[in-house]
Amino acid sequence: MIMKTEKRESVEDYLCSFPEKQRDLLNQLRMLIKKTMPQMEEKLSWGAPTYVLEGRYCLQFAGYQKHLGFYTSPATIRQFQTDLKPYKTNEKNTLQLRWDQPLPEDLLIKMIQFRAEKVRRESLK
Repeated sequence: MIMKTEKRESVEDYLCSFPEKQRDLLNQLRMLIKKTMPQMEEKLSWGAPTYVLEGRYCLQFAGYQKHLGFYTSPATIRQFQTDLKPYKTNEKNTLQLRWDQPLPEDLLIKMIQFRAEKVRRESLK
């Protein structure tokens, strides 16, 4: 398990702090985000990999002892609430994915695209 008090210098440092199986799933999600929205800037914020689009927060993920947390927005969680029924979520912004299950790649791609589009529209205001 990762210690929250440990300071990481980069996304790579963050990912390397996990056991191999967890690191593989985290890297899979990282590559999925980069492939889906290559124009997003990746950085380490709030101690976890964070993705920014046009200067605005878009997505984040983090590993925990029992799950991978994928953080987006309340609107994204609401938009995909039917598809998200098999997963643990909250109404704020969180999707929890278990370490022992494959990533729902198609669903995550749709969520990433939806969130990116919302951020772009908000940037135009």
